Formats: sequence, structure tokens, C-alpha cells
Amino acid sequence: MNQTSALIVTLILLLAPPLTHGQNTRFSDPDSVVRDQFWGTLYADGGTSFFCETPFKNKGFTMTDGHIYPLAAVRSALGCGTSSQCDRDDRYRQIASDLHNMVPVTSRVEMRRRNARYEELSAGAREDECGNRESAQFFEPPGRVKGDVARAVAYMVDTYDLPWVGASSVFKSWNRMDPPDDSELTRHRQVSELQGNENLFILKPEAMENL
Repeated sequence: MNQTSALIVTLILLLAPPLTHGQNTRFSDPDSVVRDQFWGTLYADGGTSFFCETPFKNKGFTMTDGHIYPLAAVRSALGCGTSSQCDRDDRYRQIASDLHNMVPVTSRVEMRRRNARYEELSAGAREDECGNRESAQFFEPPGRVKGDVARAVAYMVDTYDLPWVGASSVFKSWNRMDPPDDSELTRHRQVSELQGNENLFILKPEAMENL
């Protein structure tokens, strides 16, 4: 790298807004974030669904944006009322706009998962073709994303002072058994660059033991 190129790179790094471990302060309009940042940027070229690893080229009718920490649980914690009432609440809009909590999900899975609590279920729980297991209002994701789920939930709990959506011991166990892989780290970097803040528990999974 020549001296001029090095100087340009240095200036870009100095002028770029620093990443933080705090809250999402860049986005506060969930609809536009989902449209422009989530589907329009992160998954503009397609990808694979989070819970099932189903490949997709675009959103289409079978895919939707899912929130690992369910928005119904956010509304309940904030006490802001119904979905339409919470949509007018600034705090809710900030939390609902957080890309660290959004993943692409097949619509079929999302319908069954979006109001559930997470749990390590018994052997008798129903299991679908993707490895998701369900029992009553509880949901257990496949082993390959248990750590991803745990770190996203921990981020929401720690960042926004929200309650756990399941036993904290279960999430800590999932975090230990499924550490961050290259795919999770790459997505984290992309989200952090867009949103301006990081998920500490992806960068330092051991920090989750202190929650």
C-alpha cells in the first residue's frame, strides 16, 4: 500500500462513526429498517433462513423478517399496549428497529415461533424437518443456532433491560455449546457497520456468564 492510499484509509477510519456496545440509536422506524436495511441491504442478494437453512434469492411469499427476541415479549415488557399502540411508542420503535435481533425466517416457522418462549424440551416434543422442536408455548431451535439465539436474547436483555424469554440458565448453556461461527461473526460485522453498535456477547461469549 503506498503512502497516499494508507493516508486515505486512515482518514476513513478516523471519520467513520465509532462502534459502541450500547443501544441502537441509528434507526427508529421499524418498517423502513425492515424494507431498506434488512431486505434491501443485508439480504439484497438472498441468503438462507435462520432456523431451517432454506436458501432464498429474495423475500418472496415464503420468507419474512423474524425477531429472535419476540416483539410480543417486548410489548409486554414495555406495557405500551396493542401492536398499533406500541407502534407509536418511541422506545418500542427503537427496540423493534434493532437489526441485531432480526433474522430471515420462513413464514411457516415464524407463525409457530413468534410468541413462544425458549426451552430445552424433552424427547417427546414434536420436531419438524428443520430440527425445531415445540411443546405448548415453548420452542427449541436446532443445535446449530442455539448459541446464536442465546447471544441475541442476551443482547436484548442487557441492552434494553428486558426480561429473559426463557430460563437464563438455558441460554447460557446454549451459548457454551454453540460458540460463534464464521457466519454469525460475518453477519454481526455487517449489522454493526449498518447500525453503529455491536453485540458484546458475540465478540466475547464468556461475558454472558455474568448476566
